[in-house]
Amino acid sequence: MSTPPQTEHTADRARTITDASPLAAAADASSLFDTWRKIIATGNIPVRRRMDAVSRWLLITRACVFSMTLTSGLIGGLLAAATATHPRWDYFALALLGLVIAHASNNMINDYFDTTGGVDTEDHARALYAPHPLLSGLISKNGLRATIVACNLVDLAIGIVLLRARGWPIAAFALAGLFVSVFYVAPPLKLKHHGLGEPGVFLVWGPLMICGTYYVTAGTVPWWTWVASVPYAIAVTTVLIGKHIDKFEQDGARGIHTLPVLLGRTLSLRLNQALMIGFYVTVFALALSGLVGWGVLLVVAALPRLVEVLQAYSRPKPDLPPPGYRIWPLWFVALAFHHNRLAGGLFVLGLAVNALFGL
Repeated sequence: MSTPPQTEHTADRARTITDASPLAAAADASSLFDTWRKIIATGNIPVRRRMDAVSRWLLITRACVFSMTLTSGLIGGLLAAATATHPRWDYFALALLGLVIAHASNNMINDYFDTTGGVDTEDHARALYAPHPLLSGLISKNGLRATIVACNLVDLAIGIVLLRARGWPIAAFALAGLFVSVFYVAPPLKLKHHGLGEPGVFLVWGPLMICGTYYVTAGTVPWWTWVASVPYAIAVTTVLIGKHIDKFEQDGARGIHTLPVLLGRTLSLRLNQALMIGFYVTVFALALSGLVGWGVLLVVAALPRLVEVLQAYSRPKPDLPPPGYRIWPLWFVALAFHHNRLAGGLFVLGLAVNALFGL
């Protein structure tokens, strides 16, 4: 989540910029891809850029965090590529598409229930660091509900195809993921409100996504894949813990007992540092044990960034955003995500090396 200049009010971020001149229209058209790229990078539309339909949906679905889901799916597929006798890449592609749609649905479900439940308001962090689908007027409540239903219907269709191809374990993976996705913020469970959101994210982005994708691709799910899912599950969990550290005061005031609220800010900062280090420990353990090939040790190239992030976690959050920082008041989540993208990407690259060279 890099940060283009200027922090604005939520409604201002979502505004549509129009210009009647043909030259300006041509310039707008040529800059669409750059706009989409920056939305995916920051979760915000660049200042004075036209709000086209694609930009709108990238913001509504929070596409800026889809990279974590794609990484989990790729890990499962690459593990299968290295070990499966007859991998089915058509099933893998369907599963990966289904995971991204499920993530989009999860993001919209969270925004819907946090708004209707009174958690997300104009002064809440969620409405300040990026356009909120409902509070910024990007979509109506009815429209958001309809989109959530549509996403789940598409995933249901994908699930039926994969269920017919691979059998009942598909239903088990899908239903477990759906349970965590819906009840993360939805009543009556509200897992996030009781310190269970972080374990839920570990479960979904690790064992469920990675092992589920492996099973879809290979038709089996050996025990070691569950172990191999742990490093990236840890990496994704650090992002959520970072976000909940950033929202520590607001969540505590609203009675939302996330893990940082339960543990306290200082202990949560130290926990996240330990988990980031734990990512490398578990990757090294996988390679040393022979469960995965040595290619995964490419993650050592992310160690300088780890050191940078660990040092930032040891310093107080600045009182004001640095120049050009776009997602204020978030801070620690951006640091965790900054590390996650590089470490996770190198882990995927290492698995690809294993698959290509038979390591």
